[in-house]
Parts: sequence; structure tokens; C-alpha cells
Amino acid sequence: MNLLLNMNKLHSQILHVISNQATLITNREKCAPYLQGTEGFSSFNDKKRCIDSVVIAGNTDDITALIKLANVVSNNEELKFSVHPISSGRNWGYGTSQPPTTKNKTVLLDLSALKQIEFDEELGLVTLQPGITQQELSDYLIKLGDNYMVPVTGAGPDCSIVGNAIERGYGITQYTDHFGAVTAIKGLWANGIQYQSALFELDQSKEKFVDKTYKWGVGPYLDGLFTQSNFGIVTEMTIRLSARKPAFVSFLIKLKSDELLEAAIPLIQRVLRDYEGIVGSINLMDKRRMLSMFADNPNVNDHQIMSDIQVQTQTKNLKIPSWTIVGSISGSKNIVKVTKNEIKNIFKQIPNQAIFSDDPVISMGNKVISLLPEGILNRSAMLKKVKLQLGSFNKAKEVMQGKPNRVALKLAYWRHHKGANSFEGKVLSPGKDKCGLLWYAPLVMMKANAMCEYVEFVRKICPLFNIEPFITFTNLRHDCVDSTVPILFDLSNPIAVKDAHNCLKELVTEGLKLGYVPYRLNIDQQQWLLDKESDFWQTVNQIKSKLDPNNILSPGRYNPR
Repeated sequence: MNLLLNMNKLHSQILHVISNQATLITNREKCAPYLQGTEGFSSFNDKKRCIDSVVIAGNTDDITALIKLANVVSNNEELKFSVHPISSGRNWGYGTSQPPTTKNKTVLLDLSALKQIEFDEELGLVTLQPGITQQELSDYLIKLGDNYMVPVTGAGPDCSIVGNAIERGYGITQYTDHFGAVTAIKGLWANGIQYQSALFELDQSKEKFVDKTYKWGVGPYLDGLFTQSNFGIVTEMTIRLSARKPAFVSFLIKLKSDELLEAAIPLIQRVLRDYEGIVGSINLMDKRRMLSMFADNPNVNDHQIMSDIQVQTQTKNLKIPSWTIVGSISGSKNIVKVTKNEIKNIFKQIPNQAIFSDDPVISMGNKVISLLPEGILNRSAMLKKVKLQLGSFNKAKEVMQGKPNRVALKLAYWRHHKGANSFEGKVLSPGKDKCGLLWYAPLVMMKANAMCEYVEFVRKICPLFNIEPFITFTNLRHDCVDSTVPILFDLSNPIAVKDAHNCLKELVTEGLKLGYVPYRLNIDQQQWLLDKESDFWQTVNQIKSKLDPNNILSPGRYNPR
């Protein structure tokens, strides 16, 4: 009864400080969707996360009001609470919208309704609030002529632009590093003090615009403190967008055997080094990962991986090679034409099959498929395969052109949803649909022998836990590669959940010994992996104690305190 009275008292105080534009949700059933993650944390470690209420901010003043209230009541044992902000709440596999710890009374601050957006089309600088999604930015830019690309990710059109940049996410468009493209931030530290750069403060002009054009500002660089941290909340972000070039071609290079991987990696390095700014990042995917895009899981009802025979049969039927290299070229027509020929010549050093999106066979295939009646397509297994592969190729091309879609999001459904390739017209929400997904995302030294050793490492560990060893390398630059291994599992199967978490822990702990260091961690890993006694995290805690003396903002987020 006392707990209920205290909560009612707290809710009354929250209602008193937030605006009429804001919404306070206290009903547990209505709060529950915010706890629907893909990670299965509570099933694995019995630490149940909960939130006491949700505030959907109506404006930035609501953020300030809630933070100030949390600080004011921080010494009141009955009323004190922490604030956990989310943008879209679709951080699939890393925590979704769940708070980092299970110990605190938590008010979740939903920023998804903050939708202001401004764009300087001449300079290609867009300023937006946390609620703007990939699709909303795309729609906005299309109305203005569609001259710029959205910094898309595989997480889907409904994910926040700001949220991904704060997590230091990346994509496969020309501006690969999404936080690298951020030029300015405004926000609020957890102690209630507003943040804007020294450059902004020095600017005495009416427009106060120059801050948005220069990332580094004047004096110590503080914008970065908002990323992968719990020091403050971003209320506004300016991002430099990549302009669409006159010509664009995507390419797909097939390697028939694993033995060719070691020889292909130096060629990828050469392309990225010699054609920087013309060729975006390059993805390198193994055959199992490609099967997850084109084939249904043959073991959809069983907690087991595909057998070698199943893999061999499916790859033969779908003509999927051992490794697939995917990238894009953009620039003037002449530059694209020359670069295309150069890439062809570079990869002639090894056996391969190269396909470019402007090849006549692709254009003809798309035209034929579009003209054939649906009945004929459905009766022909071969035509259905051609339609599927062309469709995925075209969707991947769209992503590389900065057009958001769900082509990568269906991966989350592969393990336990039969007919996982039948997603046309469906709204996908992995958390709501009870998909099991975690990520292993280590940085790997971009040298051929190191990457090949890493492949063997993943293929050795994952099957021990009945996890499919799907491998993707995203070559961000000629000297930097990140690998993403999606750990897919049946969220309704306790054994599968346990295996998934144990697999991830084994990959991380053993991988660290070999130099495979994750660039991003889920909310559970942040608690057990990071050493609060290390020099780095002690420094982080010193900064935290100044910017958040009452520890009210997302306790435990990248902060093993």
C-alpha cells in the first residue's frame, strides 16, 4: 500500500512539471510494450527489468522538467527515481528500449514524439530531434527533390537517426560512420545544465549557424560525451548528408570457395584505399549469411543449426557462393564507368563472378519479372528464385542509395518464423513479434590472415551452442573492419535463450584473447564485461559524478559503477 501511495505521489509530481503536450503512462499493461526486447535477458539471468511509468515528451522543456525533478527528489528514498531516455526504442539486440539495470525505480523517457526538422539544402546539413526516423527523413528529403541520402541502417525505416548516431552506428552509404557525420549537438546534462558548443556560444550573429558546419568546435570536444554514455540527453543533432551523385552502380562479386577469401581481402583493401569517396563501405558475407536472406530455415521448429548437407543443397539450388562481396560506386558518369572497369580488373586476379546493377542481364531480368503474371511466377520454382534474388538485390541497392527499407530486418525472423521471406507489405517489429536476437560485433584487424582466423573462430564456437554462424564483415575503410554475427534464437525456448547468451559470452571472452574487441555492447554485457577499477572507467566515473552527481540518468549504461 505504501509503495502504491508513493508511486501515486511521484506520478502527481511528474504531471505537475511536464507540459500539456506530454503524456504520462502509469498503467502496467501500457508500459509493458517498452519491455518487449529481442534479447531474453530475464529468461537467461532471472533479473527482471521493469519500469514504473513512461513519459512521452511533448517538447524539450519536458526533458528538462523531468531531469530537474529526478535531481530534486534524489535524496528522498520514497520518491527517488532514475530516468532512461529512448528515441525510437528499436535498439534491436542490444537492449531494445529496456533500461540498463534492474535495481532502480525507473521512469522511461520516450522522445519519439519530438519531430522537429530543419534542412539547409544548399549545404546539405539537416538538424533534427530524436524522434525523426529514417523513413520520416527520407519522406522529407523526397518532397524537396530527393537530392540527398538518408544515413540508413539495417535496423529498419522506423528507427531513429539520432539514436543510431549516439550508439556510433554505421551504414553502407557514402558517409559510413554516422557519428562521424554529426557536426553539432545540443543537449542536457544529467545535472540539468543545458549544453551547446563553445563555438555556438561565441557566435554573436543572428543565425548562429556556423556551429553546424564545423564538427570540432573550440576547446575540448564535448559532443562525443553524449555517445555510448549516460552523461546527458541529446535534444537536437545536426548531420552532414551525402548528396546524390549523377551516377550510381552497385556491385556483387561472388567467390566460389573459402580458399579465395584470403586472396580477396587485399583486393577489397585496394578498392577502398584507391577509390575512397567513390566506393562506399563494402560488405563481405559468407554463404550461411546469404542463405538467411534467400532461404527459409529448414530447421525452423528445432533448436539446431543447418547441417553441411542442408547448406550444400540450399546453396546449390539458389546458386549462392561461399563468399559474396557487396558494394557501390557513385560519382559522375565517367568516374563511375572508369571505377567499375577498374574494380573488374582488380578482381581479375582471382576467380570470381562480378555482377553490376547496370548490367543488361539485371535490367532485362527485372523487366521480365515485372511483366510476367503472378500465376506463372508462382508455378515456376526457378522464376520464384529469380524474383526473390532480384528483389533482394534491388532492395540492397536501395539501402546503398540511402533509401530505407526492411530488407535486412527480416533476418531477425529467420530462426523461428516459417516462411521468413514472405514479408511483403508487413510491418516488422522484432521485439513485438518475439524474435530472439543478440549481436556479436567485434572489430577485427583488417589483414587477410587475421580475418580468416576469425572466420574459423566463429564457425568453431557458434555450433557448440546450436547457433548458426552467420558472418558479415563490413569494411568501413581500408584499415578498419567490423564483423557482425547475429545470434538468432527462439525466444520462447528457455534452452535456446540460455545457449544464445552463453554463445555470445564465449565469443566475447575467447575473442578478446585473440584481439576481437566489440565496438558496441548490449545492456547486459555492459555490467559484467567492463571493469570499473580500470583507469579508463574510473575516469568515466569521475566525469559521471560531475555531470550526474545523483546518478539519475540510465544508471549502468556504459558505466560499470
